[in-house]
Formats: sequence, C-alpha cells, structure tokens
Amino acid sequence: MTSGILHIQKPKIQLEINLPASKSISNRALILNALSYSPFDIENLADCDDTNVLLKALDSNNTTFDIGAAGTSMRFLTAFLAKTAGEWIITGSERMKNRPIKILVDALNSLGARIEYTEKEGFPPLKILGCALMGGEISLNGGVSSQYISALMMIAPYMINGLKIKLEGNIISVPYIRMTMQMMAEYGVKVTFENNIIDIRPQSYSPVRYKVESDWSGASYWYEILSLAGKGEIFLKGLKANSTQGDSKVAELFQQLGVNTSYEAEGVRLSSSGQYCTKFEYDFVNEPDLAQTFAVTCCMLGIPFHFKGVQSLKIKETDRVAALTTELGKLGFKLHEPVDSELAWSGEKCAADSDISIATYEDHRMAMSFAPAALKTALSIEHPEVVSKSYPTFWDDFKKLLQK
Repeated sequence: MTSGILHIQKPKIQLEINLPASKSISNRALILNALSYSPFDIENLADCDDTNVLLKALDSNNTTFDIGAAGTSMRFLTAFLAKTAGEWIITGSERMKNRPIKILVDALNSLGARIEYTEKEGFPPLKILGCALMGGEISLNGGVSSQYISALMMIAPYMINGLKIKLEGNIISVPYIRMTMQMMAEYGVKVTFENNIIDIRPQSYSPVRYKVESDWSGASYWYEILSLAGKGEIFLKGLKANSTQGDSKVAELFQQLGVNTSYEAEGVRLSSSGQYCTKFEYDFVNEPDLAQTFAVTCCMLGIPFHFKGVQSLKIKETDRVAALTTELGKLGFKLHEPVDSELAWSGEKCAADSDISIATYEDHRMAMSFAPAALKTALSIEHPEVVSKSYPTFWDDFKKLLQK
C-alpha cells in the first residue's frame, strides 16, 4: 500500500489542527494507573497502536501478550509483569523479536525477577514468572534507552528494598526520565535524581484523576510543514507551554528554520518568520524522536546539518540513521556519519530517483517526517498506515493542505 503521489503547491497555509494525545505520557499513565489500582479512567488517552496494545494487555485476563511492534509496551509491560504474580509470555512482531531487551531483563533478574528467553538470547519473546522483587542497587550505562530506566522506576516503589539506579557515563533522553519522575510524583511517589543516581524508597501509589496533554512529537511535523511552505500560520490545539515532554524543544529549535511559536490558552500558534539559519547543528541526545523531522526539513531547505547524539536511533522501530540515509538519497541528498553517534549533510548531492517512493520500514516517524517533503517535490509514501502507531489521524489532517 502506498499513499499515492503527493505534491502540494500551496502559496500560504492557514490551518487549525487537533493533535493526538501524547503517547509517552499515555503509556506511563496506564502503568501508573494499574500500579495504583485506580478506579478512574485516564482522560484524553492516546488512541494509537502503542497505547491501545498496552491498554488491552492491562485490561485482559490473558497470560500471553502479543504487543506487535510496540517497543514502549514491550519494555513497560515486561517490568510490570515481573512484579505481578503469575506466569506470563510476552512476544511481538518479527522486528520486535530483533530489538534487544537484554539490558532490561538482566537488570530485572538481578533485582529478583524470574525472566527467561523462549527463542533467541537477549531478545523477545520472554517467559516471565511474576513474583515479589527484592530491589536493591544496580548500575546502568546512561546511554541505554530511557524506556528501560522508566520501566524500572515505575515498579520500584513496590520492591521490598526499593531501588537505586546509578547511571554511568553520558545520560541520554533525560527529559523522559524527568517525565516519569513527575508523573510518579503526581501519583504520590517521591523520587530523587541527584549525582546521576535515581533513588526510590518503598512506598505506595495513590490513585488520581489524570488527563493526558497533546503530543509535542506529533506537533513537529506541522512545524516542518510551515517551515517548508515558508508562509502561513498553523494553530495546534492542546499543547502546553510548560510541558513534561522533552520534544517541546521543537518550538525553540524551529526558530532557526523559519517558524515562530506563541503560546495561547488553548494551544500554540505557529507563524512564518522568513528567517533561516545557514547551517543547523544540534545534539539530539535528549530528543531523539525529533531527528528525522529536522533531517528532512534541512535537506529540503538546502540547509546543511550536523547532528550529534543520535545513537539511540539505531535501535528504534528501524535503524533510523540507515533509513534516513537511504531515503534522503532517493531525494538526491548524500548523508554521512562523521562518527558512530552523529549524522550530517554537508550539501553534497547525488542523483535523485525519477519516481520517488519513500520506504517506511514499519516506522511511523519515517512516514510523517517525509510527507511534508511533498511541499517541495512529488513523492509517494509506502505503507502510509504505519502512522497509526502514534498519530492515527495524521493523513486526515494532512489532507487539509490539499483543500482550497
């Protein structure tokens, strides 16, 4: 399935968009609601594949869970089931069976969990014998996925001895760790994070009424659209100025790429400034999900870029560094990796495909980050349905660009 040929020629954009709820917040809220035995439904829960898979698993009486391609659900649910009495099997798609989970499993087993691999060592599927966890102290490389850390943090209050996590070296995705801390605090649990040590004492969660804010990651594609269009205004409903989401950094970063942001009671208003940098440089270690958006935007604007901190992109839904290099190559841009955790485009071109068809690699962000390129050139998006992972209404919203 492909999107058909996309090519948008619109002199000025005027749009209002209802963004989806944050997937990151929704998934954490589901786990915290379950851990607090909350009688309350979560308000404005994300309606996307990842969240729906986790919701279904937590609400079911099954002992075997197939979470498809939902990486967050795999990590959060593995930790949750490790402390939940019973015998559980958790599996996923073929891609999921090749996404490493050994770091989390080793950490949980060292804290008293009983988790085994049913196929390949270090990868799902997993067999989990849920039991009370002793807890204690562990050390983790700060460069591991923040989802491993958040998964451990959320179950830590129910460990017999609590949990201390010492993070060694450079810590990536700190905003996601702080998001987990803040949400745990809203459910009544105190967490300290000082000198690279996360400390959580034994305590209990308290049920609360929780409302999920809109998704700043989803907002990034509308920033990209306005940046590439060069003229217009877009109002994004449901976003907050003081968000727990690290990806709210997008507002500041797009000032370099021609888009200003003003905060209003009901959301944020994007407006074209006409001011663009001559080279874009940034360390995405704390906002890795934004890297694809900025790579495509910069190339389509002809602005060279140098990204650091993209090491975690290689273990996402696909190897996003390789995918960006391949697909932007189809558009005529020759990317390179200066070192392992970096990605750059110096302005070097290559021959573009005559009929551009963008592969999406079962990765929602590949589809959404490349779609705005249709403002500059004709292209098609393969398997456009992958957006359902985080933003099911993306194509309905995108079609508004085609309206007079």
